[in-house]
Amino acid sequence: MCGIFGYIGQQQNAAELVLEGLKKLEYRGYDSWGVGVVTAKGIAVKKRAGKIGNATVEDMPKSSFAFGHTRWATHGGVTDINAHPHLDCTGTVAVVHNGIVENFEELKGELVKAHHRFVSETDTEVIAHLIEEYLKKYPFEEAVRKTFNRCTGLNAIIAIHSAKRVMVAVRNGSPLVLGFGKDENFIASDASALLSHTREVQFLEDGDMAVVGDTRVELSNVATGKKREVKKLTLNWTMKQAEKGTYPFFMLKEIYEQQAVIKGIAHTSIKQIEHLANVIKKSYGTYMVGCGSASYVALAGSYLFSKIAKRHVNYAIGSEFGYHLDFLTPKSTVIALSQSGETMDILESVKKAKEKGATIVAITNVLGSTLYRIADEKILIGAGPEIAVASTKAVTGKLAILVLLAYALSGKTKEGIRVLTQATESVSKLLEKDSIHRIETLAKNLLKKEHVYVIGRGLSYPASLETAIKIKEISYIHAEGMAAGELKHGPLALVEKGTPCIAFLPDDETYGANLAGAMEMKARGGYVIGISHKNHEVFDYYLPVADAREATIIPNIVMAQLLSYYLSILKGLDPDKPRNLAKSVTVK
Repeated sequence: MCGIFGYIGQQQNAAELVLEGLKKLEYRGYDSWGVGVVTAKGIAVKKRAGKIGNATVEDMPKSSFAFGHTRWATHGGVTDINAHPHLDCTGTVAVVHNGIVENFEELKGELVKAHHRFVSETDTEVIAHLIEEYLKKYPFEEAVRKTFNRCTGLNAIIAIHSAKRVMVAVRNGSPLVLGFGKDENFIASDASALLSHTREVQFLEDGDMAVVGDTRVELSNVATGKKREVKKLTLNWTMKQAEKGTYPFFMLKEIYEQQAVIKGIAHTSIKQIEHLANVIKKSYGTYMVGCGSASYVALAGSYLFSKIAKRHVNYAIGSEFGYHLDFLTPKSTVIALSQSGETMDILESVKKAKEKGATIVAITNVLGSTLYRIADEKILIGAGPEIAVASTKAVTGKLAILVLLAYALSGKTKEGIRVLTQATESVSKLLEKDSIHRIETLAKNLLKKEHVYVIGRGLSYPASLETAIKIKEISYIHAEGMAAGELKHGPLALVEKGTPCIAFLPDDETYGANLAGAMEMKARGGYVIGISHKNHEVFDYYLPVADAREATIIPNIVMAQLLSYYLSILKGLDPDKPRNLAKSVTVK
């Protein structure tokens, strides 16, 4: 969950290019940063603990060859010394790394006995010293290959040598993508960081080793050394999509982009969705899996498929799906949801499901991502780059796809399009000035609260879970989402006078039961916040959401995103980069 960026080419401001790239990757890790440049005198390194936002590298030497890293700490505290890049004893080898070297203690023991001097607390530093050790017998590229094969775990590295004008990158588990320019090449841990330089890319596969120079890129298998072909892919994202523009934060920009995303799905994804519907119809046993917000979308999918298509879907959290594999057969279909397509828990579960012969369907936002490549069938969300750590437009985009897919399964695709059109109109009303004012006012009322409870039934249950995680993620207020019918089975003990209780009451078969839950909260002194198509006397505060039938979950979640955003802003926090979290969870 770290940001990696490398450049080799003709431009002499390589340090600035790398720093710019790292700033675009800060959502992947932001407790420290570092840049290394290769000069005639060796490798110069600058690294600091803290966020990279206002950092500069103007004091670094001019160079046309550099790489860098933003860290999300795993081994060792957040200090300047523990930041990457890490050097060997001679200062001629430098390494940046994403992942965890699981056997680093064993390797470090060997290296200490061989008189290597360690200066950090990280597992990464063993990679630099191990390369140094192998350089006594082998050329640089082979030393890197042998080193990587000694390291266990899921890792991605770039290694450089002061006397060799190449970057050697290896990937196993953690993502790396190559970017191709004219007499220059790039490496990054996310394609969005490359958009200002190139749209011609190649995503490395697990086990790939890339040797990258100014004008050459060579790929091989890191285990066997066997060469493989370079196959370029053209990204369909634009630079404008990856910039904040006039918005103060990426999260707010991405919230406002949701109308266009949903509309795009309703009008451009029909053939793909109808094809997927036919795949699912032929399966015997359908499973839907995701992690975090994607898991709540998967849960919502199980309700949508049941209600609209009258089809049973098995739902599982991605990290738990490995314990459901006994039920998979070659007739099973696994629908995997992931914004990045690189979430480790999803990928591991999907790979195991594929070994069982199951058909893999990927719903992801990133063309060429690992999940996209693994899947037998795939559909892109088409949301464009999502930079804020807390997912917004990818969540509602996945929901829009599942709504349409459920209708396609029932043979009513056109009705699904009409429902998504209603959802788009409902979202549009939420973004109007009066609605935003009501949300900001509520955020002010909740600012000093320590706990918030969110309830719903049916599709409003996953909406309550997603609301709670958004509030937790970016405002650091404890929030708990729950099924409204479960209140009397324990949670009511926590409700006291003034406790904020958010209740979803859409215009569906759950309205009366959800209202009963709100009344149970109110009777214990709860401060009831109603999110509904109509007001009710039980509400202490009312947030109107126009009905969109089964797709009402989409504007309900947009409402939750906006409330979370304004809570974060009023608390003086950065909603794009919440503490302790990173965008793409690529470690276990």
